[in-house]
Amino acid sequence: MCTVVIHVPEPDAPAHDRAVRLLAIRDEDPERPWRPLGPWWPQTHPALVGVQDVRAGGAWLAADVDTGRLAVLLNRAETLADPSPASRGGLVLARAAGRRWTRPPRTHGFNLVDVAARRARLLQWNGIAERETAIPPGTHMIAHDDLDDPATPRIARWLDAFRSAPPAAGDAWWEPWLDVLDTSAGLAATDDEAIVRDNRPHGYPTQSLLVCVASIDGDGADVRYGELPEPAAWARVRLRPLERRLSP
Repeated sequence: MCTVVIHVPEPDAPAHDRAVRLLAIRDEDPERPWRPLGPWWPQTHPALVGVQDVRAGGAWLAADVDTGRLAVLLNRAETLADPSPASRGGLVLARAAGRRWTRPPRTHGFNLVDVAARRARLLQWNGIAERETAIPPGTHMIAHDDLDDPATPRIARWLDAFRSAPPAAGDAWWEPWLDVLDTSAGLAATDDEAIVRDNRPHGYPTQSLLVCVASIDGDGADVRYGELPEPAAWARVRLRPLERRLSP
């Protein structure tokens, strides 16, 4: 039930506007432990940093900040083929490391946003079939269905607002998008149109817990992280840059 907002630059964008910009809100069970943005895979993926799922060891979001690659995972509606699916966090690590899988995933359904330099792709798996498509230039939203899907209430309500609030110039480019989140927080977290969410009335234990923003271009990736003050409660969180001295 996570939400991603992404801006892909036009091919002829000026030099100062060639980065892919991304905002990701994580919805998860608050009882499922995680580690904040950091280098949690020194043995298997020493180049990667990310938000680690402690239980399974993989990542919700991961990036190679030096080469400029990033991957982030969202749940997806599915037709489950495997009664005992594996964790999806390893797929995030693989894509952030620039690797592809050659066999269909043995996991629950997902939408996976894969970013490198000036391009972004959406990988979709519903438990039966895979699909991979380029995300075109412009500002888009992704949740548990398709890209910019008008059948997803929060996308139908807020996509135009994000498109009307392009990333700002300068270091705090994400502030116009946080303005949209400020406005959206006027809805109850249980509202179908809410972005910062409490999904328990829908039968899921997940609630919005944290937010990341990232800027990815040919020079690398700048990723920042902040936790909400409590589950499903929006506040103008401080988005902290990566602290490389974190240790597992």
